[in-house]
Amino acid sequence: MRRSVTALTPAGNRGNSAPRIGRSADVAAAFDLLLFSRYHGALMRYDDVLTLIEMVGVLAFSMTGIFEARRLKMDIVGVYSLAMITAFGGGTVRDLFLQRHPLFWIQNWPYDAAILVLSVVSVAVLKQIRSRKNGRLVLVVTIFDALGLGLFSSLGADYSLQVYPGNYFIAVLMGVITGCFGGVIRDIVGNKVPTVFKRSQLYATCALAGCVMYVLLAWTGLPQLVSLSLSAAVVFTVRMLAVRFDVKLPV
Repeated sequence: MRRSVTALTPAGNRGNSAPRIGRSADVAAAFDLLLFSRYHGALMRYDDVLTLIEMVGVLAFSMTGIFEARRLKMDIVGVYSLAMITAFGGGTVRDLFLQRHPLFWIQNWPYDAAILVLSVVSVAVLKQIRSRKNGRLVLVVTIFDALGLGLFSSLGADYSLQVYPGNYFIAVLMGVITGCFGGVIRDIVGNKVPTVFKRSQLYATCALAGCVMYVLLAWTGLPQLVSLSLSAAVVFTVRMLAVRFDVKLPV
């Protein structure tokens, strides 16, 4: 998401954002010098990395909304609506709670256009895939969903710490909301109890684990990019293992 974008300094801090909170400032500086090195004479900007992560998460979640809409036999209007809800629902709730304006999907309108293109293409393509009842489609949806969950959860925690530095509990909460609430609203529109609220394979718990890892890594002083990548990987891995082995909460 593009806000006031400033290049990373050698110490790894971003312009007017909160200073790094942790014990390993020297280690963090070394990591930042390595990760955000000069490319064609320009410094890579951390906010550009956040935008890239956000874009991948939006596309991943929109695909799960498209798959669900086609499963429910919706037309192009329904497909686009459900894809938008799934991709932007959690981030919208987060932005409203954190009072971040304009909302990220209004500020970054190409996301909306990309989802429209995907929706139009899916009307023709996914009809055939669905009719075959190919088990691989379930795996594809699960992978997209786990990827979106990991990226959005970590990103939500990071944005929360930018607004409220040091408030780790709220950061974890905002991360889980960002990762899960798009699916919650999607399920409500699809007239079913949200998967997050049922005793099913771990979902919100995966986001919780990744967000806790993110704030712990942030506290130790690791660069944000490293913390984001590791926490997203944890969410993705735990979610895929939960699906593979049918792991559920005991109660």
